[in-house]
Amino acid sequence: MVPWLLNRQGVDIEEAAREFAVTPSQVEADLALLFLCGTPGGYHGDLIEAEWESGRIFLGNADTIKRPLRLGVDEALALIVGLRALAAVSGIGERDAVVRALAKLEAATGAASAGASRIQVVIDEGAGRQALALAQQALTEHRRVHIRYLVPGRDESTERDVDPMRVISFDAQWYLEGWCHRAEDVRLFRVDRIESITILDEDGTPPVGAEPRDLDSGVFTPRADDELVRVALGPGAAWVSDYYPTESVEPTSEGGAVITLRTADTAWLRRLMWRLGSQALVLEPEELAIAVRRGAREALDAYAASASSMPPSG
Repeated sequence: MVPWLLNRQGVDIEEAAREFAVTPSQVEADLALLFLCGTPGGYHGDLIEAEWESGRIFLGNADTIKRPLRLGVDEALALIVGLRALAAVSGIGERDAVVRALAKLEAATGAASAGASRIQVVIDEGAGRQALALAQQALTEHRRVHIRYLVPGRDESTERDVDPMRVISFDAQWYLEGWCHRAEDVRLFRVDRIESITILDEDGTPPVGAEPRDLDSGVFTPRADDELVRVALGPGAAWVSDYYPTESVEPTSEGGAVITLRTADTAWLRRLMWRLGSQALVLEPEELAIAVRRGAREALDAYAASASSMPPSG
């Protein structure tokens, strides 16, 4: 929009609305947003200026984007492949918009997009294909679902009624996000851990105030009331501070780190400590440190008992 307006200073707002196939009020909303856009710094002269009170549009401080965006071949191909992946997601809303955008991009790139035609995008819906299809159906029909869900940290299955909010693919896994009536909160459920799902004849509209979780930092979002754990990591386990959400990381002179993190369930953390062996040590809380040592000792005893029961070779 900005390059078009810069080359037509003083254009009537009604004409601009017709050009972009939107309402005049939408044009005004977009123009108001321009006051927050510009070059880094945010000082006078950095942000775009827009004036339209007279019914005609004038822009300033926007010459850096006066020319329309030109994509390189690599950028265009990456967008084409990304759009094809998006179109391959079953049950996605606004599929027509994705297909239209893909067609425009392929037409604009011409021969440059020929390489993308040899790329086939397949979204693997995995073992939970049926559960995924039912979850998407319930979401579309705004109906509640009853699920039997495996909680691997506790090695148990739970029964839950859920009002679906969205079905998403994140880090190669499918998730159902919804309002869980058992937890009385928004929860994410990995589709491949849903043992059974039934669409109920009940309205599945989530309660007012239920918001999808921000997944920018990952699927796991610690809560303020989760248990605080302090762990010392050796150089061979320093990667843990990058892989798991932490509240603090204190590098050590030996190349390791002391980290603090929060978790509502320590079962996965105990398994991680056993896996890391001498490269990790739970400092706090003491109860968790004792549980890790006890579990390691029991595992060693079990190995010793198994070895002593085997007949001698030869």
